[in-house]
Amino acid sequence: MTRTTDERTKPVTELPGDPPEPEMEWIPGGTFRMGSEDFYPEEKPVRAVTVDGFWMNRTPTTNREFAAFVADTGYTTLAERDPDPADYPGANPDDLVSGSAVFTQPRGSVPLRNPNRWWNYVPGADWRHPFGPDSDIGDKMDHPVVHVAYEDAMEFAEWAGKTLPTEAQWERAARGGLEHKRFVWGDEHVPDGRLMANTWQGEFPHENTVLDGYERTSPVASFPSNEFGLFDMAGNVWEWTRDWYSDDPTSDESESPSCCTPTNPRGVTEAQSVDPRDPTEMPRKVLKGGSHLCAPNYCFRYRPAARYPEPIDTSTSHVGFRCVVEPD
Repeated sequence: MTRTTDERTKPVTELPGDPPEPEMEWIPGGTFRMGSEDFYPEEKPVRAVTVDGFWMNRTPTTNREFAAFVADTGYTTLAERDPDPADYPGANPDDLVSGSAVFTQPRGSVPLRNPNRWWNYVPGADWRHPFGPDSDIGDKMDHPVVHVAYEDAMEFAEWAGKTLPTEAQWERAARGGLEHKRFVWGDEHVPDGRLMANTWQGEFPHENTVLDGYERTSPVASFPSNEFGLFDMAGNVWEWTRDWYSDDPTSDESESPSCCTPTNPRGVTEAQSVDPRDPTEMPRKVLKGGSHLCAPNYCFRYRPAARYPEPIDTSTSHVGFRCVVEPD
């Protein structure tokens, strides 16, 4: 539960017994400074936020874990379903095929204002086939699952007896108790020359020097944990939260800034938080954590305060999720 500072109920801070499962860490409740004044405008203002304690998975949900969910339930992700023509009047039916957005590195420098220069909608791309129908996850079972839309993440969480974190829970957990720090590990970008997360090295999107050893996703827990024992709270994959997005995190008004991910047009049943100024009229949830595609020259968002609006009908090759359990 998230509270503003004018609510004086004591947060749940003490460990409430054993974890729901061994792979979860207890995140103590308390008041922390959320946001940043130093980077993107949607991160402002810095404000005091209080959360109750909760359990969080140490890592993003992996392909292995998601495969167990699908095997048990027979669930079909949004990327695996053909769009309903009724949702897209006037569209060419031949274009309404199942698939997902895949990062495709351009051969040379391109303008950074148009993400479609490096994103392609690939028919047949889904969580089992991360780069298209000819790819597979045989050697990626310990990588984060990707190509999961918001409803896919929520379905997994419900099956697991969990939920997705709120934005405040996620940021509290990512900070690991470190206040006023730029990164989840401190203020220094590369402390003692050590790369601390799976991010982009070089000039995005055309030059990737792969100094961290990973061109795309990496196995979870390949980099150091934060002070709460959580891995991959920076980089690797963006993570869904259950909060609706607003440019002003203290307001209920929703705006849609320019995007570093493409919009994957699909039907949606949820009518909440639709901004009439958004031409896609698609509700958006907050993503946190940045990904392996984040770079200082573009989308410098592998920081705990960073946030991003993702349409709930969209799945991509760099977005995943992790779950939390809130004690009764």
